[in-house]
Amino acid sequence: MAVLEKIRVKFGVLITVLIAVALLAFIVDPSTLESTIRVFSSKYDVGKINGTSIRAEDFQAKVDEYTQIYNITTNSQSVNDQALEQIRESAWQDLQNELYVIPLFQKAGINVGEEELAALTSGSSLSPVITSDPVFRDAAGQFSRDQFNMFLSSVSSDQDGTLGAYWKFLVKNVRQQQYFTKYSALLMQSNILNPVELRREIAENNVSSNVDYVMVPMAFGVDSTINVTSAEIQEYYKKHIDEFQQGDSRDIEFVAFESVPSEKDIEDAQNAIEKLYEEFSTTDNLKTFLSRNSETPLANYYYKKGELAGQYPEVDEFAFSANPGVMPILKKDNTFMAARVNETKMMSDSAFVMHILLSQDNAANKARVDSIFDAASKGANFSQLAAEWSLDTNPNVEHVGDLGWMTQNMMIPGMEGVLTMTPGSVAKMTTQYGTHIVKVTERTAPVQKVQIALLTKTAAVSNETVKTYYAKANDLASKCEGKIANFDKVTAEENLPVVPVNNVLETAKRISKYDNVREVTRWVYEAKAGEVSNILTVDNRLFFVVALKNINKAGDIPVSKVTPSIQFTLTSEKKVAKLAEEVAGKINGMTDINAVAEALGTTVSHNDNIAFGSITSQTFEPKLIGAIASAEEGKISEPVQGVSGVYVFCVNSRDNGSFYTEADAVQKSKQIFSYQLNSLTSIFKKDADVKDNRARFY
Repeated sequence: MAVLEKIRVKFGVLITVLIAVALLAFIVDPSTLESTIRVFSSKYDVGKINGTSIRAEDFQAKVDEYTQIYNITTNSQSVNDQALEQIRESAWQDLQNELYVIPLFQKAGINVGEEELAALTSGSSLSPVITSDPVFRDAAGQFSRDQFNMFLSSVSSDQDGTLGAYWKFLVKNVRQQQYFTKYSALLMQSNILNPVELRREIAENNVSSNVDYVMVPMAFGVDSTINVTSAEIQEYYKKHIDEFQQGDSRDIEFVAFESVPSEKDIEDAQNAIEKLYEEFSTTDNLKTFLSRNSETPLANYYYKKGELAGQYPEVDEFAFSANPGVMPILKKDNTFMAARVNETKMMSDSAFVMHILLSQDNAANKARVDSIFDAASKGANFSQLAAEWSLDTNPNVEHVGDLGWMTQNMMIPGMEGVLTMTPGSVAKMTTQYGTHIVKVTERTAPVQKVQIALLTKTAAVSNETVKTYYAKANDLASKCEGKIANFDKVTAEENLPVVPVNNVLETAKRISKYDNVREVTRWVYEAKAGEVSNILTVDNRLFFVVALKNINKAGDIPVSKVTPSIQFTLTSEKKVAKLAEEVAGKINGMTDINAVAEALGTTVSHNDNIAFGSITSQTFEPKLIGAIASAEEGKISEPVQGVSGVYVFCVNSRDNGSFYTEADAVQKSKQIFSYQLNSLTSIFKKDADVKDNRARFY
């Protein structure tokens, strides 16, 4: 039980494996899931990975694994929305690893043997999965082999199997981590920059050109002489078909009736805070009072002047006035607040702290604690005392016993007093880790800071107000009778705010500015084009009436949808080509860039150190950089067609430098490899032909 409790107390973030997301937890009601499974046929599986269908019950089993770990580490059955979302992704990623990624690695000749796994989990070469686990850290935050060994010895004697489940979880993550590590190493070894590529890379970045150039911008008005035919659009569409792909999505329009506080709701909130104001002004126990009556508890933080100015300028001005007292009630949006200074201190922003960590200060070791404290107080070498007595054996500090700079935001709970201690003084403090003998060696200049108590009341939407907005939504839904023609007519006649949203995904949890819209997306993907929904309720106070305009099937985007963009692209290309022809005629035979500028009615610009290796820069267009790199020195160029206009240039001179070295080329190659490595997740997902239908269930 001691080990289990330690896990629950010290657990911070669950182990992650390369490419996988953080593993938290979520809880699905089994009865709800079973009823869902009974309603839907097999075609409504949670999804498909590498040709294997994932039944809802199989996904639930995976979720149960993480739920058990969550229960072990937090001793809680509740979970917030963020954790719920993360666990869904984690369970899904784990299935992808099992069904596709790990088999792919094995097919590439990679394996993790039993002896290797044993060394990583209990031998001399412990995996980072274990050494970075917060469960096995000591008081100084360092990995402790002793604590890890104690955990291992407790697994076999654990009666209910919770430690065994946690150990199984760790071993699985160690194994996956090792597969990813080996695969990454294999890719790294294949990322070879051969001598030819190396020489070219160095040359392209060390040969630079000094250029004079002029630019004639393309006119963006309508040119009646330029025509784009349907045949040209079709040809462009076929040539660039890979650019015109889409997944399953929906185009919708909706009206949202969002319940907001009525005037009466706001008046009720004001009356509530006014009734509490007198007691707030006089109570001696603000912490208890605020916990019972305010939406803002008393924060154990002290503000200096200006810190609150951005969020609450009135509170900041009040807190540092001559005699602050209690601030009158202030209305900000639909929230009423009053402020009171609970305490004022002269304190530093930060302090450099040393400590000697000892066991809890009880009768058995009190004499030792007092003896060490007396020695430190009388000037004994603090680092020597720490080296001899402290339980904190962190080797990664300049002096034994150093904790470093502490601030209010970077503070060990229980040590807040260091920010008011005199440099050189010593004190005893107790934290969750034990008894500390603390010495402050340095701190920033003390400034006046205040602890602010905020009494806040936000106007809540009453049931009557919610009913009013529901009635408005119901009126629209009734008039529409499920038909989009009626939706268009009624919303126009009543001047209702219609919101269009295109390409809504089945997994969308946010539409426009609204969150938690799963009920909306579920309806959208069950409906037929042209249908209008009944009232769809979100968070019991937001009501949607939705019209499904269009169903976009996965595959090629119809040419009719992309015709305007293709037409714009082709028109621009023809405009630039026409402009280039006109420019060529005006400068024919010219040998001086200034004469070219005069003929074109523009001015000469200059740029140095233009290298072919900078072709991806934002300064010049790639076509222009490529033309400069291959141009003859001292010769006026032919017109170069860019995206936004036409260029004419002259290379005045070239420099052959040596600032870009082989080391630079190798470093760039590593950066490219890192980008490629980060792309693996999307590549694996595409190659495994992952079909994710979880949105139909969750």
